[in-house]
Amino acid sequence: MTSTTATGSAATAREAASTGTAPPSAFALRPLPGGFGAEVVGLAVRDVDDASFSAIHEAFLAHQLLLFRDSEVPPADQVAFARRFGEVQLHVMNQYHASAYPELYTLSNLGPDGKPNGRHPDRGTMAWHTDGSWTKRTTKATMLYAEVLPSKGGGTGFADMYAAWDALPPDEQRRFERLSVVHNLDFSRNRRHGEEPMTDAQRHAAPPVEQPLVRTHPETGRKAIYLGDHAERIVGMGYDESRAFIDALNDRIVEIGRTYFHDWRPRDLMIWDNRCLMHRAGSYDTATEPRVIRRCTVLG
Repeated sequence: MTSTTATGSAATAREAASTGTAPPSAFALRPLPGGFGAEVVGLAVRDVDDASFSAIHEAFLAHQLLLFRDSEVPPADQVAFARRFGEVQLHVMNQYHASAYPELYTLSNLGPDGKPNGRHPDRGTMAWHTDGSWTKRTTKATMLYAEVLPSKGGGTGFADMYAAWDALPPDEQRRFERLSVVHNLDFSRNRRHGEEPMTDAQRHAAPPVEQPLVRTHPETGRKAIYLGDHAERIVGMGYDESRAFIDALNDRIVEIGRTYFHDWRPRDLMIWDNRCLMHRAGSYDTATEPRVIRRCTVLG
């Protein structure tokens, strides 16, 4: 386990040294399997203050994904914690605003009677994607909180796009740096969850946008592939050729990058960097097993 210590003040540090106790904002990082990601140990979400957040943010950039186990995080606290990272997104798909907090995007298969209804709330989440790649102002981070979990399945996979970029041969890197991609939420929604299409107002609020296939992370300076299931076509390439290229490359970058699959526990909170990770949800029995996850997304 690697240790990271954040102190609220010099006086706090001196007091800790004299008493032999760690300051309240001290925490450790336990690496997760897969070569990226870390569990925050010894610091609860509710105890993250201005002093410790600086170290939390550094760990977020260094590890790409942070996990807080067994965290009691009410909706208001989740929104407040997300706001420490930046401005919070109000998602255009407002049918998922299932609480008094429109900043939260709730994924639930529970019906009005509180029992599983057999419907997956959003099958698009089961394909590798990056949240908000379809927005002109793309997203910095996504934060998930596990309220109710199935007894089996329903985990989340993550794929490292730094590693995917690093694994490409130089000639492909040079070629890919010249390519732009159209990302389109309406395209991916219809493709994966077409029985509940976007409304005209939602489509108008989320028009297709162009993104570079290769992006430089604004805080770390590292390059990463930026693709996923919202990518519809390559600029300047025919549609059928684009689709074949994107589908093949999406599969390939997961294979050549590093991956981590997370089995959720109740009250897990996880935040990850959308600028260098893709993710996808695992399947579960929606007819018999409940799953309720709260999502909050931070704009870049």
